[in-house]
Amino acid sequence: MFRQRSNYLIRLIFNKITFLVAGILITSGAFAQSIDSTNYVQPFSKASSFRTWSVALSGGIIVPFNEDYFSASYKQPGAAITIKNQFLPTLGIQMDILAGQAIGYNSRDNTLAQFKTQFASAAISLNLTLANINWRHKKSIIQPYITAGYGYMGYQPAITSAGAVGTQTTVLFKQPGNGVIQQFFVPVSAGFKINVSKGINVDLGYTVAFVNADDFDGNVYGTRNDEFSYIHAGLEFAIGNHKKPQLSTHNPVNSMRIEYLSQERSLTLQINAQKAQLEMLKSELAAKAALINSTNASLIKFTMDSDGDGVADLFDKCPNTPVSTVVDGAGCPLVLSGLPENKPLPKAGAQLLMSAPAPNQPQIKVAVTEAEKRVITNAVENLQFDFGKSTVSLSSYKTLQDLAKLMVVKGISLKLSGYTDNVGPDAVNLKISQDRADAVKRFLISRGVNPAKIEAQGYGKENPLVPNNTADGRLLNRRVEFSLF
Repeated sequence: MFRQRSNYLIRLIFNKITFLVAGILITSGAFAQSIDSTNYVQPFSKASSFRTWSVALSGGIIVPFNEDYFSASYKQPGAAITIKNQFLPTLGIQMDILAGQAIGYNSRDNTLAQFKTQFASAAISLNLTLANINWRHKKSIIQPYITAGYGYMGYQPAITSAGAVGTQTTVLFKQPGNGVIQQFFVPVSAGFKINVSKGINVDLGYTVAFVNADDFDGNVYGTRNDEFSYIHAGLEFAIGNHKKPQLSTHNPVNSMRIEYLSQERSLTLQINAQKAQLEMLKSELAAKAALINSTNASLIKFTMDSDGDGVADLFDKCPNTPVSTVVDGAGCPLVLSGLPENKPLPKAGAQLLMSAPAPNQPQIKVAVTEAEKRVITNAVENLQFDFGKSTVSLSSYKTLQDLAKLMVVKGISLKLSGYTDNVGPDAVNLKISQDRADAVKRFLISRGVNPAKIEAQGYGKENPLVPNNTADGRLLNRRVEFSLF
């Protein structure tokens, strides 16, 4: 067991490490950080993402103190090699191999002149790094540390007697054999490392070794064990892939902060992009709404027929024609010829009233020959309307006039069924189909057919002959069917 240490020893150790603290304090950028993005590693990454092993070489001076008999000392050279494994950003384990010599001399009496001790030691220590937990900085340039461990050493003290030069004698403290003493010791260190490149650190430190004996100086005297110090400077080299950062210089707290800020920026960009996309969709919807309104306005303009003559107002050159007036493709009253006795066409309403059959009048069957059926077929096949209108095209007049003469002569009754394709609103299609059926009816009436013999009905897009998925199919579905009854 170690004897209790005095307040004097504590003050001495404190004074020895003062230069280390001063070096840290006078460096205003002691914790200035690298912003090299290549040093960034995501939080909670595996240890394989870092370089965890390192080897350090150092040299310095050995100074014995707290020797009860030899009260003064000489500074002697020492050297060390350190192998370390950093298993946490703030904690590592290391093995230190230290060798050197210590010399002290007597200023108390004339019995002994000095001692000189050669030694070598090996120790296992825990290394605590103090500067790797910081929200603001990615990596510290300077990393203060402290270590504490336990080791085993061999030392060979030699004693030189007092006297005049030439009369002094030097003997080994331990006899017989080679005079080597083996003993446990406790090393305690403090210092700081300066990160000069991605894999190299400058190591400046101060170590106090507490020997578990009072014979390190070759003299058992007093009540305290012996101690010595090692002040050193060296270079530490990280081992492994040079592209990976050192775990000993990694700041996991700052990595979490960077990850948070990165995700925050990413979410902000996504939100801004979604807002821009939403605004674009709003603009597209507004443009489509404007197009629909414009189309509806154009459709109304193309289909509106204020005077009911079957010609849209847009194409009607003779607006406000009287009701039931037979008009041409321009909406102007049509001058008819070829009627029986060349009499002017009576109004449709009057014709309907004059020609309406009497109630309960028995139906008369009419025989229709093949030639007469051909007249009806020709009228159907040749039926055309002016483009975009409900008025009968001039090219259809001849066959419809033949049909009118046949109906007048034979007293045939005819049903006109109007149809359209499926393009456009249902209400518009229904109106167009009714208007075209009525247009054929008015034409036949204008040629002398009894209105009671004609039934006109519009059905819109119902009963298509073929599918409406082609232009030819839609053309066939825009029709007026004739049915004898």
